[in-house]
Amino acid sequence: MTLRERRLREQAQRHRLILTTAREMAEAEGWDYVTTRRLADRIEYSQPVLYQHFKNKDAIVHAVALEGFAELAAALRAARLGTPEPRAALDAVARAYVDFAERGPVLYQAMLTLDPGGDDAPEDASGDAPAPLAEVLAEIGLAVAPVAAGRDGELLAEVLWSAWHGLAALTGGRRLRPGLTGRRLTALTEVLLGPAAQPA
Repeated sequence: MTLRERRLREQAQRHRLILTTAREMAEAEGWDYVTTRRLADRIEYSQPVLYQHFKNKDAIVHAVALEGFAELAAALRAARLGTPEPRAALDAVARAYVDFAERGPVLYQAMLTLDPGGDDAPEDASGDAPAPLAEVLAEIGLAVAPVAAGRDGELLAEVLWSAWHGLAALTGGRRLRPGLTGRRLTALTEVLLGPAAQPA
């Protein structure tokens, strides 16, 4: 292994350690607790070393959020591919989405609640959503397409995502009666994918 290869590997290991530690700290104490100073102390690197990887805390949160979207896309893909019947596959994707938010509320907060702002905003330089975020919507779209019945599948995917996010947020905030998540997801799908409303 060359010196350059070794340095690149060490840099990648430091990058991974920073993100992993930030997630662990946030899961234990919340994102407000995570500061660059506390993070540097925890990983036993100086703040200048940390700033070689991320320019500030918002950049770290943004990187964690992108990881979260990639993980969510993988979970949705597994749910979709693991269920051959189209309607059941959509139900499985819906459940996987809400389960993901429930299992990792701090990660989910970084993904959809916290706003990195500034140069770390969710859009890339072209104005498009970053790839992991686009993959989530693509997975939802792939689950919706077989049951869209000629309607705008992309629009239905966006509406379903919005509804799932609202359900996940309200459930996580204990604003809804417990134990009814599955029934709510079924009701959402029935309302949005049922027969299109006819004009009066």
